[in-house]
Amino acid sequence: MALRSHLIALALAAAVATSAAAQPPPARDSLTIGITQFPSTFHPNIENMAAKSYVLGFARRPVTAYDADWKLTCLFCETLPTLENGLAVRETTPDGKPGIRVTWRLREGLRWGDGTPVSAEDLRFAWDAGRNEATGFGGTEFYRSAYALSVDDPRTITIRFDRVTFEFASLGDFQPLPAHIERARWEADPRAYRSRTAYDTETTNPALWSGPFRITAVQPGAGITLERNPTWSGPAPGFRRIQIRTVENTTALEAQLLAGQVDMIAGELGLPVEQAAALERRTGDRFRFLYRPGLIYEHLDLRHDHPALSDIRVRRALLLATDRAQIVARQFEGRQRVATTSVNPLDVMHDTGIPVAGFDLARANALLEEAGWTRGPDGIRRNAAGERLSLDLMTTAGNRAREQVQQVLQGMWRQAGIETRIRNEPPRVLFAETLSRRRFQGAVMFAWISAPESVPRSTLHSEEIPTEARNWSGQNYGGYRNAEMDALLQAIPIELDREKRRALWARFQAIYAEDLPAMPLWFRSDAHVWPRWLEGVTPTGHLNPSSLWAETWLGR
Repeated sequence: MALRSHLIALALAAAVATSAAAQPPPARDSLTIGITQFPSTFHPNIENMAAKSYVLGFARRPVTAYDADWKLTCLFCETLPTLENGLAVRETTPDGKPGIRVTWRLREGLRWGDGTPVSAEDLRFAWDAGRNEATGFGGTEFYRSAYALSVDDPRTITIRFDRVTFEFASLGDFQPLPAHIERARWEADPRAYRSRTAYDTETTNPALWSGPFRITAVQPGAGITLERNPTWSGPAPGFRRIQIRTVENTTALEAQLLAGQVDMIAGELGLPVEQAAALERRTGDRFRFLYRPGLIYEHLDLRHDHPALSDIRVRRALLLATDRAQIVARQFEGRQRVATTSVNPLDVMHDTGIPVAGFDLARANALLEEAGWTRGPDGIRRNAAGERLSLDLMTTAGNRAREQVQQVLQGMWRQAGIETRIRNEPPRVLFAETLSRRRFQGAVMFAWISAPESVPRSTLHSEEIPTEARNWSGQNYGGYRNAEMDALLQAIPIELDREKRRALWARFQAIYAEDLPAMPLWFRSDAHVWPRWLEGVTPTGHLNPSSLWAETWLGR
């Protein structure tokens, strides 16, 4: 009897063991992401920085966004406005111009993290603040054109625009702001609001966040913790907690991945493609890699009131003295595409007829001679006053690929007699201070990320040059001015016929290639590095980051 009991016990134990072995491992409920930049601000409407867009994608939602298929879609609205569904109606403005009236209705059940409903009043506050130039919000053209906003009911607004554009249904960076938290701070002093906003003084306040996650901890310059937002009304996120670690040095970021200190590296702000490719060769199938070309324009912003760079001959000489094809081939294993202008070949408005300016050192030297810069005894050019042809060359410190490109550019330009001083800064300093307040002297290497067929008014129109009077809003950091370019930037959005718009875009690209408001380098591919157990991440390849759909991410 005792023997039989022992055998039964052994059989039961074996059955339990077999059953346990058949069960899948428990789903992971936390994810640690490595990125290379830390946001300079957490305010959605102040300054454009990829790190901020990526982080805020987890914690809040815009009304509309472009999805991974590059289609405009509603995130916080019920229906996209169209002329056909009656949510957009042509009308005449009070001063007799063609205008349009567009209505958006917020989805039911949207709440801030403190339980307060997201309402039309939150959109009205964002509009009030944006219309006041002292506030210093980005996207100033939107606020100029949107001349009237009415609250139709607690979830519905109607905006009247003084022009009819092909992108009227997109609200872009115009997002609801929690009026019950922020309005009083703004009304007290609009000019000082940038430094007093709760987004930067009380970042962990739940009332600031409306997405599937909310920010619960911040280590300045180092990390951000997000946890499930209990007031989120959409699909429940697969992860309970997401931690974002900033590692500005890409070599150190790779080391943390290999050591298991981060689970994934975000493609939007991660390893350069050649570094990721080398990592993939070394690690085999330990991680999943995806290389996604996108609307990411790597370039040099040029200071147009610099004594040398104000001369188009010097700007052209810089481009001709740069062997971009060689850099792409050697530094990036041919995975980037040399740029002719800021319009990506993936964009429907790219003009294939714009020729690529190749490497031509002899022509570069001739242009510099023509511009009055002659070589001195040390090989560096000088003008008639004896001033050296010397430029600062800046980029984001710790980005290995960019720092290597800087070294190559320095050598190439020296062959043309141009002296280069390399000065790099952490991204949060470079973007928040040096660029936005136009404190650089020479050239700055970084990338613009755009939406499909995005009109770059903010970066090129002469009215978008940041000044203290405008509280440093605008992104025309180089101070570029061109009357015909200004006219095109105003004409393209209001041309509703696509083929006629294509002709305007072609002229835009021709001027860009000729006048060089910035120096085109290449269009970047992003390298996404994920653990094998992560599912549901879909890179977009444009301005709206994958984190805007983070509720679909799962850890298996």
